[in-house]
Amino acid sequence: MLLKLVFKNIFRHRLRSLLTIAGLVIAILAFGILQTVVDAWFAGADMASAQRLITRNATSLVFPLPAYYRERIRAIDGVTKVAISNWFGGIYKDQSVGNFFAQFAIDDNYFDLYPEFRVKPEQMAAWKADRRGALVGRLLADQFGWKVGDVVPLKGAIYPGDWEFVVRGIYEPKDETTVTRQFYFHWDYLNEALKLKFPRRAEQAGVFIVGIADGSRAAELSQAIDREFRNSLAETLTETEKAFQLGFVAQMEAIVTAIRIVSFVVIVIIFAVVANTMAMTARERLSEYATLKALGFGPAFVAGLIVGESVLMTALGGALGILLTFPTAAAFKAMVGTLFPVFNVSRDTVTLQVACAVAVGLLAGLLPSIRASRVKIVEGLRYIG
Repeated sequence: MLLKLVFKNIFRHRLRSLLTIAGLVIAILAFGILQTVVDAWFAGADMASAQRLITRNATSLVFPLPAYYRERIRAIDGVTKVAISNWFGGIYKDQSVGNFFAQFAIDDNYFDLYPEFRVKPEQMAAWKADRRGALVGRLLADQFGWKVGDVVPLKGAIYPGDWEFVVRGIYEPKDETTVTRQFYFHWDYLNEALKLKFPRRAEQAGVFIVGIADGSRAAELSQAIDREFRNSLAETLTETEKAFQLGFVAQMEAIVTAIRIVSFVVIVIIFAVVANTMAMTARERLSEYATLKALGFGPAFVAGLIVGESVLMTALGGALGILLTFPTAAAFKAMVGTLFPVFNVSRDTVTLQVACAVAVGLLAGLLPSIRASRVKIVEGLRYIG
């Protein structure tokens, strides 16, 4: 009987209830999308492996390291593989945001360190055999319509000149959390060209990707690598891959924090709206609650009517908001896919949406229910709403 009364009470004032539910849908939807944006910002860091370290110049990332450091790092006990990775920064077609993508000059063993990138053996062999060969991610290939054998021209910015690469393979992601918007080509090809054009810039590495056998030794091995090059002309800073990625995220920490705050502000605003709705509803029905008490129903029953109505209303709005989050996120990803290559609504986001809806429902109905449960029968019957 309580549930039946609660359900009927919700739609006694249809316009008010529908507007409140619509506000809840929008708020829960907005909260979910904003939380997903934050998750997308951390996608690169979440993809990081505990068995990969990044070694860079201790002064700044913009300063390179001597390429021969590779052999000295590889000789350290606990290190399994070392690969060079150089940011290229070429321009494809023009400098518009839609044509921007990450390009790296890498060693041939680079993909041995990234098992989450799946490349067909024949394509990997073709890439290794072609000095101008390139491996491109699935998202990147789909975006620009590239296929194996296509020639991709890039205009050098950091490394001047016109460069052409041949797509020899398209690597696939291990799962939907793996970012595949990078463009990889041979470091040897870049290095040989630099020897001819800019000899002083040759034999240099941007960073070293260091594979280690035991992730629990990451701190110890990081210190061992940096100790190896202490007091040299180019001292190193070695950190876990996740810490390296989070360093880039930290540069926009203010934006990420602002998005988080806004997402919760939206929930606070809708809480105020629902609380106001329930306060108006309870005030209008004080005489009804007094009548129920006169008939023998206790304060707990009266309070249950109000809290139940508040929770059921937020449950309806929250459920619709959560259901709409998935198609909205898919549409948002289609619009800004180049900015957020990984944009998926996580289980944690849905859990937060559910928790927020439940919290709003309980808290919004709490104060009106206390007032209604405490109203005296005579005062309630005299009340004119």
